[in-house]
Amino acid sequence: MPSPPSSLDLSRAGAVATALLDAFETGRPLDPISATHADLTVDDAYAIQRALIAGHAAAGRTVTGRKIGLTSAGIQQQLGVDQPDFGVLFDTHTFGDGATVSLAALHTITPRIEGEVGFLLSRPLAGGVGGDAITAQDVRDATAGVMPVFELIDSRIRDWRITLVDTVADNASCLGAVIADHVTLPDAGPLPQTKMTLARDGEVVMAGEGSAVLGDPAEAVAWLANELGRRGDELPAGVPILSGSLTPAIDATPGVYVADFGPLLGTVTVTIEA
Repeated sequence: MPSPPSSLDLSRAGAVATALLDAFETGRPLDPISATHADLTVDDAYAIQRALIAGHAAAGRTVTGRKIGLTSAGIQQQLGVDQPDFGVLFDTHTFGDGATVSLAALHTITPRIEGEVGFLLSRPLAGGVGGDAITAQDVRDATAGVMPVFELIDSRIRDWRITLVDTVADNASCLGAVIADHVTLPDAGPLPQTKMTLARDGEVVMAGEGSAVLGDPAEAVAWLANELGRRGDELPAGVPILSGSLTPAIDATPGVYVADFGPLLGTVTVTIEA
């Protein structure tokens, strides 16, 4: 990815990224980065994130999608932040509908799970190209399909004691994703009105609707396209883009999870093992 507007020393960014990667691979959490590096800005945190992604690549992981986080008021209140962020998905941590996922195999620390709407674009989007910002309608026009998704999140920061800087540096607290088949946008119905229930072992534990995600999940995707454009990057076509959780996250304890988005968009299921 192109470099964001950060003046952070590359060796310092690399050192923080190395510590985050070690925590990801071992399950040993870190103290908050925002406490040990109190001068970091959000742009500095994205510089660390990019160094972290390079570390994952060196470890053999491939970026297979993008994720947007912190898009609903519930999630922002839960984590004590006040704006969205973004990160990436890796091939080793992306699963199909109905998968069984082992927390031990993934070296999780304090994992949580969220139900989201995923997007597939038919063409790349980047805000600021020619001076024009991407709108939600631009996103809808470029959408090849949408699908039910579970995002698995985890913080490499001990006890989720995070600020925006902490979660941005830590790849937006992403662990992985479980992705169901996509349908066309017209077949999915109006996404702001889409209602979702999230059940664990047959018991509904969360319920929300698409309007919780910046008013419309397409607005979240437009936000990301504009943010990436500002940083000299673009939102790619043909890969899953997670638009953000419809509800606060719940603890990803062992069990069978189903997010039901109704008869039009469908469901996604995952079995989580210890």
